[in-house]
Amino acid sequence: MKASRISLMALSLAIGAAPALASDVDVSLTAESVKAQVNFFDSRDDMQLGAGYTYHEGSRHIGNVDFHAQGRTALGNLPTTAGLGMRLIGWDDDRVDGGALALGGYATVNIPDVPGLSVTGGLHYAPSILAFGDSDDMTSLEARVSYRVIRNAELFAGYRYLNTDLDGRSDLNLDEGVMAGMKLYF
Repeated sequence: MKASRISLMALSLAIGAAPALASDVDVSLTAESVKAQVNFFDSRDDMQLGAGYTYHEGSRHIGNVDFHAQGRTALGNLPTTAGLGMRLIGWDDDRVDGGALALGGYATVNIPDVPGLSVTGGLHYAPSILAFGDSDDMTSLEARVSYRVIRNAELFAGYRYLNTDLDGRSDLNLDEGVMAGMKLYF
């Protein structure tokens, strides 16, 4: 119970301090986890730096730091923002912990026929050479559909999957499930 209060306090402080430093703050929930993500540059910048924290039921803590080169492009005639780079992920559970430097990227496709509607997908993977601790490799996948309700806020729903193979043992789903959340822009 004490760890849950500390995690909730840390999450509250991160969300409270974010507007002074951030471009956007993203908060999402699954049935078993809550995640907050802060991104420091907007989609018009050439680089993106972000940091996130996930608390998963059972005292599992997951942190990430993201660094991507990003730019605007088009898929067909659909305006798209794409990024390629890396995500450093660290996690701690009661008896095991680990992490990885995962390489990958993301793309957000805006749907012009429905202003405010977008689809985002991201995939990052780390083979065993880029994993540490009890992790042998790591896969991070996220897909979401977003709708910008007002100029500086959007709602989204999607799916999040974070998995690692444990050294010499089976794999572990660190966080997985259908998610819903909101993103606030500053």
